Amino acid sequence: MHGTLQERIAGGRLVLVRAGFRQEDAAIDADVLARHVLGWDRAALLARGRDTASPDFIRRFEAAIERRAAHEPVALITGVREFWGLEFEVTRDVLIPRPETELIVEAALGLASEPLRIADVGTGSGCLAVSLATEFPRANLVASDSSEAALRVARRNAVRHAVESRITFAHAHLLETLHGPFDLIVSNPPYVPDGEPLPRDVADYEPAAALFAGADGLDVLRALIPGAIAQLAERGVLIVEFGFGQAEGVAALAREAGWPHVELRQDLQGIPRTALMKMS
Repeated sequence: MHGTLQERIAGGRLVLVRAGFRQEDAAIDADVLARHVLGWDRAALLARGRDTASPDFIRRFEAAIERRAAHEPVALITGVREFWGLEFEVTRDVLIPRPETELIVEAALGLASEPLRIADVGTGSGCLAVSLATEFPRANLVASDSSEAALRVARRNAVRHAVESRITFAHAHLLETLHGPFDLIVSNPPYVPDGEPLPRDVADYEPAAALFAGADGLDVLRALIPGAIAQLAERGVLIVEFGFGQAEGVAALAREAGWPHVELRQDLQGIPRTALMKMS
């Protein structure tokens, strides 16, 4: 007996619960993985959940559940993650886009004037560069990363959203080899302190180079915050993301570098997450 899709999905939830996942998370993950295997949206699954599960569905769904039970992120199993309403390819070569990084796009949209030259430093999957390119159709962008593998993913995402003609991809460490002036520089840099324990989903599957940045997690920002000044236009803006508990350290780095205007913004949980820096 193959059972119905609903029954097989319920079985997948149980496997995840037994692997240590919370009931709510197990339910969401099993549902997402089932829809991925079927190629259906939520409405289709609700309407056809009593259909008999095919042998092909059972084989592929159980393999996906097994991967998730080993704490592999759902985004790596499905190969995509949504960011700013857009679908991005993700692999183990890039950081999986997080909702809090969307604060950078929100901040950019609130600028007084439209940026025409934008740099995304440490682009990873390209989620920031591509999202900004869709929001600012007159802008030209440079997306840099020290990882060639990450740049290949970013290029594919630019093609996926038809903005590749306006993005130059640069294999570079931070701002090295980039030629300003830029109206806007954005970055979601590594900011996890070395040795800080992370969930298995992150530690075992996402690139360490995109996560860790020295004893206090500020090594990359320590270079980027002062370095960006020389690459910005007169009224240019730097927007960066940082981690929990790092707000004071980031503000201090900005003051030391000579930024006269620094604004810290909070995420939906009220945690400072994003810094906007302006020279005038």
